[in-house]
Amino acid sequence: MPKSASTGAFIGRIAAVLIVVALAVTPGRAAEPIRIGLSLALTGALASGGKVMMIALKLWEDDVNARGGLLGRPVQLIYYDDQSNGSLVPGIYAKLLDVDKVDLVISSYGTNVAAPAMPIVMQKNKLFVSMFSLGLNTEFKYPRYFSMHPAGANPKLDYSEGFFRIVAQQAPQPRTLALLTAEGEATRLVTDGAYEHIRKAGLQIVYDRRYPLNTTDFSPIVRAAQAARPDVLFISSYPVDSVGVLRALNEVGFKPQIVGGILNGLPAPVLKSQLGPMLNGVINYEYWVPTPAMIGPGVMDLIKRYQERARGEGVDPIGIYVPPWAYALAQILEQSIIATGSIDDGKLADYMHGATFRTMVGDVKFGPDGEWEKGRILMVQHHGIRNNDIMQFKDMSTITVLDPPEYATGKAIYPYEDARK
Repeated sequence: MPKSASTGAFIGRIAAVLIVVALAVTPGRAAEPIRIGLSLALTGALASGGKVMMIALKLWEDDVNARGGLLGRPVQLIYYDDQSNGSLVPGIYAKLLDVDKVDLVISSYGTNVAAPAMPIVMQKNKLFVSMFSLGLNTEFKYPRYFSMHPAGANPKLDYSEGFFRIVAQQAPQPRTLALLTAEGEATRLVTDGAYEHIRKAGLQIVYDRRYPLNTTDFSPIVRAAQAARPDVLFISSYPVDSVGVLRALNEVGFKPQIVGGILNGLPAPVLKSQLGPMLNGVINYEYWVPTPAMIGPGVMDLIKRYQERARGEGVDPIGIYVPPWAYALAQILEQSIIATGSIDDGKLADYMHGATFRTMVGDVKFGPDGEWEKGRILMVQHHGIRNNDIMQFKDMSTITVLDPPEYATGKAIYPYEDARK
């Protein structure tokens, strides 16, 4: 063989090898991550939930990638701190979608920091799954919206329905009621629904106060409610003022027959520990509790792994409030992507409207507006709290589930003062 031909053949073989190596080490489209973007309340008033949500989502990210990812691609969470400030949220989602080019978006923790994302999400025609947002799609009617919140198909009415069932079951039956409502989107919605239950129950409203979100001294408001001498005090509040209202209640010695409502944030053990015995007797919501009727496959292992990761992070060390729900939200995305073989927003939304999902928090099926088809808000009463040790809230020893009946673990201690003894 002539020397030139031999050299050419050798060069050809080297070129072929280089092409094979290049194809092996250059990531193709299939190896690019599926990017899921969100804002997270890592600082500010909602940080107690946002930080915990982040840990739970990172656990899911680790788990799904250990299984080989989705559609042959790894999953990557991309998030920015919204500082619990709704005004920062539109800019974050614009960056996620226009600069980071994320494939899918989910919401931050809570209505006030999820709602501002909706116009951006709708403009881009993206699927949007929210976390603990109340009635967010009532006005928008956006067909690609889904809510990880067990309030039910009509959240305005469903959220407080159990509380008023409990009121009606007491003897002698309460007749008068006072309301304290924070001037926020979610809290107003709760109270608007409560008015309908109050009307049906024939209760007389003797005091009705809506206070600004920047309120720090609740004693004057509580004293005014006390002066009206109501049988029931219904509270619709955000996390910081949930603590503030109950502290003021204790300070002024206000003891109506029933105290409670929808005090946002109080299921979080870090807030419960701030109140300690001041929480005794209060009736409030929970989304999930570790009773035999509610423990699903994998949830206790998740909580154990969360506790290990949360240790030393200055966050909720128990993890029975937010983590199962954040993980379940991610499970719904995962199951939808696997079932459709796609990350197309439209295909995923169509599938999610018809599917029943098996999750850490039980079966989830969405109704037409993306809310849960069947609600499952738990109403519980706190009792037997003796100090501020956070670990006493790790199980059922300080709460009794009162409603709905299929999950009840006991009956209410009535009146409120008896539960405080």
